Amino acid sequence: MIDNVIAIARKELGQFFGSPIGYLFLLAYLGITLFVFFWGEAFFARNIADVRPMFEWLPVLLIFLCAALTMRMWSEERRSGTLEFVVTAPLSAWQFVFGKFLACQTLVLVALTMTLPLAITVSLIGNLDWGPVVAGYLAAAMLGAAYLAVGLHVSAHTDNQIVALILATFVCGALYLVGSPAFVALFSNEVGEVLSRMGTGARFESITRGVLDLRDFYYYFSIAATFLVLNAHALERQGWADGGATRHRKAQRMTALLIINLLAANLWLAGIGALRQDVTEGRQYSISNATRGYLEQLREPLLVRGYFSARTHPLLAPLAPRLKDLLREYEVAAGGKLRLEILDPADNPEAEDEANSKYGIRPVPFQVADRYQASLVNSYFDVLIAYGDEYETLGFRDLIEVKVRGEADVEVRLRNPEYDVTRAIKKVLYGFQGGGSVFESIAAPVAFTGYLSPDDRLPPALAALKADLAGVLQGLEAESDGKFTSSIVDPDAGDGAVATEIQESYGFGPMATSLFDANTFYFYFTLSAEERVLPVPIPEALDAEGLKRAIEDGLKRFADGLLKTVALHAPTPNPYMQQQMAQPATAQFGELRNFLAADFDVETASLEAGGLGADTGVLVLAAPEGLDEKEVFAIDQFLMRGGTVALMAGAYNVNPGGQFLSAVANDTGLDAWLAHHGVTIDQTLVMDPVSAAFPVPVRRQVGGFTFQELVMLDYPYFVDVRDAGLNADVMATAELPAVTVPWPSPLDVDAEANGARTVTTLLSSSEQAWRSASTEVMPRVSETGEPAFEADGPVGAAALAVMLEGRFDTFFKESPLLAAAAEDAQADADDAEAATGQDDADGSGDADEAPDAGDIGGVIRRSPESARLIVIGSSAFAEDQVLRMIGSADGTVYANSIQLVANLVDAAAEDQALLGIRSRGHFNRTLPSMTENAQRVWEYVNYGVAALAVLGAFGAHAQQRARRRRAQAAWLQEEAA
Repeated sequence: MIDNVIAIARKELGQFFGSPIGYLFLLAYLGITLFVFFWGEAFFARNIADVRPMFEWLPVLLIFLCAALTMRMWSEERRSGTLEFVVTAPLSAWQFVFGKFLACQTLVLVALTMTLPLAITVSLIGNLDWGPVVAGYLAAAMLGAAYLAVGLHVSAHTDNQIVALILATFVCGALYLVGSPAFVALFSNEVGEVLSRMGTGARFESITRGVLDLRDFYYYFSIAATFLVLNAHALERQGWADGGATRHRKAQRMTALLIINLLAANLWLAGIGALRQDVTEGRQYSISNATRGYLEQLREPLLVRGYFSARTHPLLAPLAPRLKDLLREYEVAAGGKLRLEILDPADNPEAEDEANSKYGIRPVPFQVADRYQASLVNSYFDVLIAYGDEYETLGFRDLIEVKVRGEADVEVRLRNPEYDVTRAIKKVLYGFQGGGSVFESIAAPVAFTGYLSPDDRLPPALAALKADLAGVLQGLEAESDGKFTSSIVDPDAGDGAVATEIQESYGFGPMATSLFDANTFYFYFTLSAEERVLPVPIPEALDAEGLKRAIEDGLKRFADGLLKTVALHAPTPNPYMQQQMAQPATAQFGELRNFLAADFDVETASLEAGGLGADTGVLVLAAPEGLDEKEVFAIDQFLMRGGTVALMAGAYNVNPGGQFLSAVANDTGLDAWLAHHGVTIDQTLVMDPVSAAFPVPVRRQVGGFTFQELVMLDYPYFVDVRDAGLNADVMATAELPAVTVPWPSPLDVDAEANGARTVTTLLSSSEQAWRSASTEVMPRVSETGEPAFEADGPVGAAALAVMLEGRFDTFFKESPLLAAAAEDAQADADDAEAATGQDDADGSGDADEAPDAGDIGGVIRRSPESARLIVIGSSAFAEDQVLRMIGSADGTVYANSIQLVANLVDAAAEDQALLGIRSRGHFNRTLPSMTENAQRVWEYVNYGVAALAVLGAFGAHAQQRARRRRAQAAWLQEEAA
């Protein structure tokens, strides 16, 4: 039987390749595919390293391809009169049907294989995820099989090839149209979800995302099998005699029963969602281990409620079923710890009132149109996550990502739904746990050690605080249930060995209340767990409550189930100075703050007081300017306490909002401090031909009218870091496809100064980069319209971001707080003298005044091993307006810079669970910078490869035919002999 099927398939393939029409057909198919890819979908302007544009058009192109392939298969047999031979031949109808189907399927596979150079091209240009590509080709093969079966069945009912072509196109088009977004948008979400599951295009899109679902594959199999059964039945009926009505009815009933079972199995499989395989890189559409880890921490049921309106915007309608499927996966993964509710608020007024009043979820008005009228509807596309008394809401603006390619060309997709939902779960989970005792989230026992001098050596305020310390420690020990112990040590006791040890290990030196005070003392706290030791600062409020809060804040850094605190220091805009005094707009970092706030407690860093809270784990300095000595001291001592300092600062500031771009020297106040730690921000700018685009306004004259439009030009000051420039050994950078660093300054690291520390280069430019001292950063173009930048210095890779880990020594010999306190005291004395006319010669006017925490001159001389210093050589790295400018090439807000900062904060806060799923954004895999000539070369190469592929098919068929002729001639010679 198999040999007969193969023989029939070979005969059909020989007829196809024996005619020039077959090769013209392949050329036409490849030409249309390439035109759609490079011109219709504007692959290079789209700027995403994937082949989705080709697969998006395949469901439509395959309709015409399969209809054209099958139109002559049976209609030609009817027209030529050979159908009677087929139905009376000793071979079964099934063998003929399978033979012709196999031939057509082979032709489809050949046509699809000839498009493979497109995927290879994209992989050579950018970072292509091959998972969706493989899934796309599998989906195309299955979809082609379904369309071929339809075409063969239609062809068996007519002797006119044109009629067969039109009817097959109509039936396949109807199967595609029933699930298309335009058709589904005419119905409610519930009906539309059912229709989308019936459409061939919707199923195809689901697979091409990179998710191999048994339900989708069986759907195509059921369609193909149904129409092949009908095809075989139609052929068998041609050979039926007039008698045997009972036998014929029985055959018809068996055929109908088989078809009903084939189609009904789709309904049975619809409820099974476990038989799926995510083949995308990083498993973008599967519940990750990080998510499962958070779900395992649930102590009581977590409520997840999806609010989805039946009528919504057409671009949001196809996204609702996917989000619902993901939420159902959460329900399965939680194993009974998650209660999922999906509802339409319009059908449940009580739920809508609760959503509005309790959770602040409001509908969004959208303009929609149905088959009767256009109207404005209030639509919901929201997710509520509630745990105990904590809750988070996600609206459509939080869940989707929009790419604008033209005035009427908008692409809307779910941004990264698992990350959005999981981080909301994390926030409510940790927020709820944080409402109880901090010890509930601490696994390993924590030891408190106070290095305190005797009361007679302490200032009165600290002596009183020491007396309060005993009660605070006793209360914490009772609350901890064995997870907290404490001890008090006098560093000067005995021979002073402890003082020497803490000086060497932690940098704890003698303290004083003034620069000229000969009485020194020790007043330091540490918390330690396992091998980790963290100093605890003296609280600003020198009382029992402030002391307890400081210790608890320190304990939070050892907790696993609490939100970490990130202190953000960023410029504060002054609208009055900008508007009234015409000053340049201040750089703003709202996008960064909002992104970090989703995972951490973000506080505004107050450096003026000279210190940070004990609960602060990471200090982020965004574009600092003119920091004074007290502020630098606060940063220094935070690093000495084992914290992480992430600095984004370059040698120059550039205001992107002005009419003219120019680089202005930036005095951060940190140059000497950074140099002490072996890092120098070179006073130049890195320029790299491997760069991102910059939107430049260009004027043009058309028919006497002047138009201004934005043109994207390669801009070497926007360094595009990817591949080797991203450190693959660091998880924070290894997960990112690319990062654009605007106006960066190179970082030089002194290896000798960092001998004992670990130095890691996170980002580096390409080998073609150079350093420029010019402050003229305006985009420049040549007469041909190409960027007109040339290297004016040595060429080579430059470090753009570095991370230093290990022990750091303080930059300060004495506390600047004491000098400030002395100056304030002298000023007060002078004021008092001027007011009373008396000279406070002995300087005792403020002798009895109790010092506050800022008047105590303790300097931590050395940090623990956990300290980190991260320096990114760009002040505009995560600035709002710059992110919009970089993303304007794609019609999005550029997010990779923010993701990198968040990844580094995660790593510093020792909370890396979300790192694996944070970088799954759809528009992240951008193409590298390329000239127009290079783009043309890649495009023309694909045209040439397609032509060569068709010529290769012709040559292979000609060679096979010649070989067959030689074999026949040899056989005739043997017979003649």
